[in-house]
Amino acid sequence: MVRLSRIYTRGGDGGETSLGNGERVPKHALRVAVYGTVDEANAVIGLARLHTESDSDTMLARIQNDLFDLGADLCMPPDGRKADAALRIVDAQVERLEQEIDEMNARLAPLESFVLPGGSPAAAYLHLARTVVRRAERLMTELAEHEPVSPAVLRYINRLSDHLFVLARHENAEGRGDVLWRPGAHR
Repeated sequence: MVRLSRIYTRGGDGGETSLGNGERVPKHALRVAVYGTVDEANAVIGLARLHTESDSDTMLARIQNDLFDLGADLCMPPDGRKADAALRIVDAQVERLEQEIDEMNARLAPLESFVLPGGSPAAAYLHLARTVVRRAERLMTELAEHEPVSPAVLRYINRLSDHLFVLARHENAEGRGDVLWRPGAHR
């Protein structure tokens, strides 16, 4: 566990922050933007959880914890100091998402159009979380072009957006309450 006895350090007052390995980088560095966006997605998932129960809430609680693991992975570059001791996303976490997607998707009404964000409050927040996760993924793939990023992290974030989409449909009465796009309906 992490013990935080002091919240402010004044270390970032000059516009820099520390990565997990102690390296100082600008707060606007792409790696920091990536794990900051992952943190934003986690916050939106917290809002969704205010409207979920039972299995959905249990899945989201695990995902929130995974996102902290993912942030820890990202803040410790795989080729830097202390990399060997770093917490990393593992394939089992990706596989769990895939299993949950498959189980939920088997119960959903077939899609007949694209789904608009909305329906139930839980679904609306899950769609918002999905879009933030997609933004994190775009930033993450950009980072991976310039710096090392764990392949499992990239797989996890990609699967997570799919998971949130399927879970949003699940929360919309297993797809029966989805708000569907009607192309050109208001011309």
